[in-house]
Amino acid sequence: MTQSTPSRVSDAPPPLRSVRPKAPSDTARTSPSGQETLPARDKLVIGLLMVSAFVVILNETIMGVAIPSLVTDLGITVGGGQWLTTAFLLTMAVVIPVTGFLLQRFNTRPVFITAMTLFSIGTLIAALAPGFGVLVAARVVQASGTAIMMPLLMTTVLNLVPRTSRGRIMGNISIVISVAPALGPTISGAILSTLDWRWMFWLVLPIALLMLALGALKMQNVTTPRASAIDVVSVILSALAFGGIVYGLSQLGEASAGSAVPPWLPLVIGVVGLGLFVWRQLRLQRRDAALLDLRVFASANFTISIVAIAIAMMALFGTIILLPIYVQNVLGMTPFVSGLILLPGGLTMGLLGPVVGRIYDRRGPRVLLVPGTLVVSAVFWSLTQVTETTPLMLVVVAHVFLSIGLALIFTPLLTSALGSVKPKLYSHGSAVFGTAQQLAGAAGTALFISVLTIQSTVLADEGVAAAAAMAGGVRAAFMYGAFIFLLAIVASFFVRAPQETDDDEQAPVH
Repeated sequence: MTQSTPSRVSDAPPPLRSVRPKAPSDTARTSPSGQETLPARDKLVIGLLMVSAFVVILNETIMGVAIPSLVTDLGITVGGGQWLTTAFLLTMAVVIPVTGFLLQRFNTRPVFITAMTLFSIGTLIAALAPGFGVLVAARVVQASGTAIMMPLLMTTVLNLVPRTSRGRIMGNISIVISVAPALGPTISGAILSTLDWRWMFWLVLPIALLMLALGALKMQNVTTPRASAIDVVSVILSALAFGGIVYGLSQLGEASAGSAVPPWLPLVIGVVGLGLFVWRQLRLQRRDAALLDLRVFASANFTISIVAIAIAMMALFGTIILLPIYVQNVLGMTPFVSGLILLPGGLTMGLLGPVVGRIYDRRGPRVLLVPGTLVVSAVFWSLTQVTETTPLMLVVVAHVFLSIGLALIFTPLLTSALGSVKPKLYSHGSAVFGTAQQLAGAAGTALFISVLTIQSTVLADEGVAAAAAMAGGVRAAFMYGAFIFLLAIVASFFVRAPQETDDDEQAPVH
């Protein structure tokens, strides 16, 4: 369904603007290139949010490499250890849909302080955790803060940054959403090679507290909240829907090992809950009372971009989980080396983020998306040929090219998707993106691990050696990923740069 062209007369009153007199530093300037530059206050706010978001999202994937150490230290099973990641993803999936309401109802500064306080408390509890149960609880508290941070960053950027400069800022944000998860295994591997697992939290805690202190001192309120009530039924349905789907997907990889809960059960609960959640939001949004306003999907450009983002996230998270397994179990490398192989690609993606953003601002999305999706597709097809004798350097090179392709994809998709949303729905568009990101990450991990487990088990039962059987499972997983990613190539031809509308003039920029 395409979004209709807005009329000159809006059907809703314009949002209230702040009446604070602007200091000289608050005045936007135009650069020699013709782009509008941000005032100092807005640069500070976005910078604080960006660094804080990088720190909190880094923790999403930091636990995977630590599971063997935790099995020994805490006396748990490998399956139990997976709950440290599963609990984090579950909490993110449940909290993110609520952020659309939070960001409309409350100001920037208190929301930021709440998010960083939750993350810091969770990090401290994790560092002091006497046992596994407390450690899982700490991860839930950590994730509660993390879930708020990314939609807060996105919504703030949409409100502050002129459309002509959004690609450059979104290029920096792509570093947060893609590089931080990729560097998690590398950093945890480096820490665990010399220190106890608790240091993964002790080293993060001072940085989190520093960002909390800076935010408390420097963060400004840059949006105008409006009074609204939260629908408790929607919150419950959201938890059942997104929590059930993420939990079911996370259990798919363990199904062959005899998971205590059959994965189809939470998936069914999640799908039914999702249907009821959507039905209720469609009713509530008629009077602007929806927990997650689904009118963002009225833009075909937003819908296509979100679908492409979900596919790209599946590729990213599936590769992050699969390559370390391949390097350790097939090539026989240490956990530290398996984490280190992701570092060159992560750094490459980070360096390309701002460059891609500037190209987007000048040329639009298609000149980046089409070659980016083709590069990622080519890498996936090449990884379907790996064996137990593939040189490690070829794996590193493949991941670097994969990172280049993803760097060309994330910035234009993010900017095009969220730029296609009406200003009054910015917070809901950001929440939809965050929810899609979590669901896609869980789906990518589940798909790759399930195919790997099933195919390697079949080959082992046929008498194939363990390393060769695992390599066969890896090839099969990348084959499935390669076929799915063909959809992203098709989508890349239909994404366009958002057009400025009269609604944009009413956005509460300051």
